Amino acid sequence: MLVVDDEPDVADTQALRLREHYETSVAYGGEAALDAAGPGVDAILLDRRMPDVHGDEVLERLREQGYDGVVVMLTAVDPDLNILEMSFDDYLRKPVDQATLLATLDQHLDTAGEDERLDEYFEITSKLAVLEAEKAETQLAESAEYGALKDRAAELEWELRAELDDFDEIVATHQEIERG
Repeated sequence: MLVVDDEPDVADTQALRLREHYETSVAYGGEAALDAAGPGVDAILLDRRMPDVHGDEVLERLREQGYDGVVVMLTAVDPDLNILEMSFDDYLRKPVDQATLLATLDQHLDTAGEDERLDEYFEITSKLAVLEAEKAETQLAESAEYGALKDRAAELEWELRAELDDFDEIVATHQEIERG
């Protein structure tokens, strides 16, 4: 687990909260995150607003370099429709309590790689949930990309429900996480 934040106190606090559950290291900024992320890092908690390299760019560069681990945006930045294009696994708004943080990480790490469609479903539904909590319904209705993701989520749900006996249980855990 890599905790990335340009504020050392914030990064260190998050890392301390996770150390009894995960092997944890910290990176104090975007450049440090790019240097520290690698095949041995299962998950990254990534702040968005950092002065050296913005978290959005860090995410993009990590994915371009082939990093396929879990990335959770952990940030105070209000989400906007631009998050629909980003390839993170979940989006949590600071401050986040320890139970929510652990539930989010456990859920993503426990299901990661089991089924690419399930991973995609969770990625999409977490984006939809955070936007629905933050944006007006009329603003979302005007976005063709938002509509396309809603349709894709429904398609994936139909497929997964038909194949996974425990789909409702898996999804219930995911939906209990407070993202807004």
